[in-house]
Amino acid sequence: MINVSDQHAPRSLIVTFYGAYGRSTPGPVPVAELIRLLAAVGVDAPSVRSSVSRLKRRGLLVPSRTAGGAAGYALSPDALQLLDDGDRRVYATTPPEDEGWVLAVFSVPESERQKRHLLRSRLAGLGFGTAAPGVWIAPARLYEETRHTLQRLRLDPYVDFFRGEHLGFAPTAQAVARWWDLAAIAKQHEAFLGRHARVLHEWEAREDTPPEAAYRDYLLALDSWRHLPYADPGLPAELLPGDWPGTRSAAVFRALHERLREAGAVFAGVRPEA
Repeated sequence: MINVSDQHAPRSLIVTFYGAYGRSTPGPVPVAELIRLLAAVGVDAPSVRSSVSRLKRRGLLVPSRTAGGAAGYALSPDALQLLDDGDRRVYATTPPEDEGWVLAVFSVPESERQKRHLLRSRLAGLGFGTAAPGVWIAPARLYEETRHTLQRLRLDPYVDFFRGEHLGFAPTAQAVARWWDLAAIAKQHEAFLGRHARVLHEWEAREDTPPEAAYRDYLLALDSWRHLPYADPGLPAELLPGDWPGTRSAAVFRALHERLREAGAVFAGVRPEA
C-alpha cells in the first residue's frame, strides 16, 4: 500500500477526490465508498472518518443519506463554489495572456487584527503578490474567484478592488520579481516534476490503462497539482525567467489528465465532470 506523505494528507485527498469525481455522483458519496476509494491511495478507514469530520466542521461536506439509506456525504454549496472556481485554474489548457492586473487594497482596524491576518493569508493563498503594505496584486482574471472567497469569509467590507496596468518606473518583469518569490514557486514546480514526470513516462511506455492504477496515479498527481495554480498565479511567459519549470509541470499534468482521468472514473464508478 502507498504511504501517504505530507504531500498527500488524507483531508487533501478527500477534497481532491470530490473535485475529480465526487461531483459526478447522483447523490451523496457513501462513507463505505469513500473508504474504498481512499484506500486505493493509501488512506486507512480511521483517517478517512476523522478527515471527513474535519471537513464537515469546516462546512465543506454535508451529511446525507443515499437513495438506499446508507450514510454519506455531499458537497456543501460553498464547497461546490470553491471547486468550480478552482477548475478554471487546475484544468487550464492554454498559457495565460497578459490581461492586466487586479489590485486588492485593504484597511482593517487594529481592533480586528485577526481579520487582517486572515485577509493576508487568503490573498496569498489565491496567488496574490505584495506590491506595497496593504496593496496586493494579481493577474486580472483572478478577480471573480477572489471576490467569491472574500464574500464567503465576510472580508469584503475591508477591501477595494481596482483593475489596471503597470506603467513603471521599473520594467514589469523586474517588478514581478519583487511582488512574488519566483524562486520558491519554481521549486514547487520542480518538486511536482520530480514526483510525477517519472509516472507519466511509465504510463507512456504502457499500452493498457488498468482503472485502479489509473485512478491511483491520477488522484495523487491531481492532489499535488491542484495547489500549484494557487502558489503560481499564472504570469505571462514574458514576465518569467527563461526555462520556467511551470511550463513543463503543466504539460506533465495535462498529459496525465488526458491519459488517466477517464480510466480512473471507471474505478470510481462515475462519469467525470471535466
